[in-house]
Parts: sequence; structure tokens; C-alpha cells
Amino acid sequence: MKKYVLALMLLCSVFLVGCGKTTESDVVKDISKNVNKSNGYYLEGEMQIINNEDTYTYDVEVSYQKDDKYRVSLTNTSNNHEQIILKNSEGTYVLTPALNKSFKFQSDWPYNNSQVYLLQSLINDLDSDKDKTFEEKDGMYLLKTKVNYPNNSNLVNQIIYIDKGMNFKEVHVLDESGIPQIKMKFNKIDMKATFDKNHFALNENLKSSKTEEETFKPVSKIEDTIYPMYMPNDTHLVSEDVVNKDEGERLILTFEGENPFMLVEETASVAEESEIIPVVGEPLILTDTVAAVTDTSISWVSNGIEYYIASDVIAQDELVNIARSLSVSALEK
Repeated sequence: MKKYVLALMLLCSVFLVGCGKTTESDVVKDISKNVNKSNGYYLEGEMQIINNEDTYTYDVEVSYQKDDKYRVSLTNTSNNHEQIILKNSEGTYVLTPALNKSFKFQSDWPYNNSQVYLLQSLINDLDSDKDKTFEEKDGMYLLKTKVNYPNNSNLVNQIIYIDKGMNFKEVHVLDESGIPQIKMKFNKIDMKATFDKNHFALNENLKSSKTEEETFKPVSKIEDTIYPMYMPNDTHLVSEDVVNKDEGERLILTFEGENPFMLVEETASVAEESEIIPVVGEPLILTDTVAAVTDTSISWVSNGIEYYIASDVIAQDELVNIARSLSVSALEK
């Protein structure tokens, strides 16, 4: 009888210990359930993009509402310049309120690649990676997955940090050497958020954001030519032409060789009325701003200058590499 009782107690203790251990499946199931059952969420956080020795920091606000409505506000903390990625029933847009302009994308965003600041994207990455790893460390659950960043092949993995309350806390996106290149810290998440009917409307977002934008100052002249710090193989500058506009200047740089491309730098102008520019491509965070990327071009606005790179020869990721090097050059001026 004593042996029976002892065996029963041992079995119960093993059972209780087993029940007390949180597994990968438990964590993924719980956080997925929280996100999938939400009719709307709102979050605030800070995102850092690391480029060699430089770090670019954004204040991030995300609003989501079923079905398929997103509003992502990205404010560059160095100059307080805000851009908004907006998805509603009419399409996907990148708004630049300071210029009274928006790009309208024919795109599957945000479902066609990883998005470090969107909870659905993190869940999708977890579901897609059958080889994800799991560990418990310093009171947190760490889930490591592959990522999908078509425009940046250096980004290969991410570590998602979950606290014991099954809340998202941080995400680190890593390169092949395991060095963080993007860090996202979640400061606030409300999984039961509700929004008014105009929260995801294009015109309302342009109007409300424009009234708050006070930092943009149009420039009338390109003081310094910005040259790429990265250049494709066997390619060189052959011409540099300045064209006067009604307001400001346009600089056209032509590069020829094995990988020819054209670079246009021009003074940005504020549209008198809201302007929508159609784009077949994707929005991309490019160090200090949000760019519009297509198969053959990339365009963005930074510090009062509009940039445009185009090539029928160079691959898209190479165009992005040139653009990133230009962004760094511009910020160092």
C-alpha cells in the first residue's frame, strides 16, 4: 500500500512539473490567439534601423482594424518628420503630409514581406518557419524565426521577445552574423482598441497630419550634389546636368557602364492641393524616410530634396543599395 501511495505521489509530482513548463507551442498558440481574435489594436513603440555605425530612430504608432485597415505613423526623431503608411478599402498609400502628397501603391502590403512593427506579420513569420527555435531567458520567452525582406538579403532572422504575460516586448532583426540591424521595442499595446470612422481615411490623415507638420522648410537650390557611396561594378558617372524649374532646381546624374542608371535630385515642392501619385511597387523604410520601390526605380524625399533612381538593367536590391548609400551621404552633409 505504501509503495502504491509513493508511486502515485511521484506520478503526480511529475505531472505537475510537466504542466508548469511553458513550451514553444504554448507561447505561439497564446500570442496567435490574442492577435487573431482582436477586432482592432493600437500600439506605440520605438524602432531603430542600424546602418554600420549609424542608427536611425523612429517613433512608431500602429492602428489596426478588421478587416484589413492599417495606419502606421513613422516619425523620424532626428527631424520630427512624419510619414504614414495607410491601408484601407481604397488601396495602400504612403503619405508625406509636409508635401501634401501621397503615393498610392498597387501592392499586397503588408502581407508580401516581414514587417517588424505589425503583430500579424510576426505571427505569420512564426507560422511559416517550421524550424523556429525557442528558449526562456531572463524572464522572457525568445522565439527565433526566419524573415522575408526581399529588398535586403542581409536580413535573415529575427528574435521575438515575449514576456510571461504573453505580451510582445521587442523584436530584433539580425544579419547573417547575428548582429541586430533593426530593433523594435513595444512600449504600449492595446488589443481592444476602437477607432472613429475617419481614422483610416486618406484625406483626413493628410489634413490632420499636415496641420501638425511644422519642421519642413522647402529649399530653392541644391547646395551640394549627393553622390552614391555605393556603386555597382564597372559603372561610372558620365554627365551631370542642372535644370531650372519654376521653383527650384533639378539635377540629373547619368551613370554608364555595365550597370547603368540615372539619378535625379530636385528641390521638393509642396502641392497646393492634395496630390496622389500612382506607384506599382512597395513602400520601403530607407534609413531616414519611407521610399517607393518598383522593379526599375526607387524614389523618396529627405531634407527638402526629392530623389529618384531608375534603371532597366540593375536588380531591385542593387537599386536599394545605391539609395541607402545616398541617404547616408545626404545625412553626413
